[in-house]
Amino acid sequence: MLTVTIDRPTVRNAVDSETAAALAGSFRRFENDDVLSVAVLTGAQGIFCAGFDLKALASGGGNRLSETGDGPMGPTRMVLNKPVIAAIEGYAVAGGLELALWCDIRVAARDATLGVFNRRFGVPLIDLGTVRLPRMIGQGRALDLILTGRQVNAEEALRIGLVERLVEPGKALEEATKIARQIASFPHRAMRGDRRSVMNQWSLSLAEATLEEYKAGMDAIASGEAVEGAQRFAGGEGRHGKV
Repeated sequence: MLTVTIDRPTVRNAVDSETAAALAGSFRRFENDDVLSVAVLTGAQGIFCAGFDLKALASGGGNRLSETGDGPMGPTRMVLNKPVIAAIEGYAVAGGLELALWCDIRVAARDATLGVFNRRFGVPLIDLGTVRLPRMIGQGRALDLILTGRQVNAEEALRIGLVERLVEPGKALEEATKIARQIASFPHRAMRGDRRSVMNQWSLSLAEATLEEYKAGMDAIASGEAVEGAQRFAGGEGRHGKV
């Protein structure tokens, strides 16, 4: 398991060009590491990420802006074969929210704050916020957040599907790490195939998505992973819902 921490607490972990490159590099190395299977993304000193570094932008030293390659916030355009879990304390706003949306699962502290705060300053969402947010919570709710830039507390975030789990303040990283270790303990071929099928189905017809799911499943079966798992179950492992 890998933990990636945004560590710029003096600017609420806002991301400048150097930090964006470091984040992208970290997740690229994670993707290519055969030992690591799950990552956790978090922020230092009780704040996830306040987004794009507007002070750097104001001084002319803004983040990388290009139609191709990495996103301005770093890894947001990357399509990984492994899951990433966001551990959210404090603020996950603007580009920081887009980083959280990029992750597979979001664990938030009960006092966390989320929102499209960049609306207030004329800064657009260009790290797939306009794509991932409506797919996650629906177009109407997404537009409510995107158009108004309003603050969303953790309880509402859970209710509308913006985060998946809530924990007590200060416990987000602990819970995210627990989830990551649980996922890492599972056989990987079937898990990654199922995850890939979920990610890819958005652009496919039902017939195409059905075929892709079948191919991923057959790949897992052909690897011997499913048979080995069935043998463990037959031997008594995992009965009565035990992990």
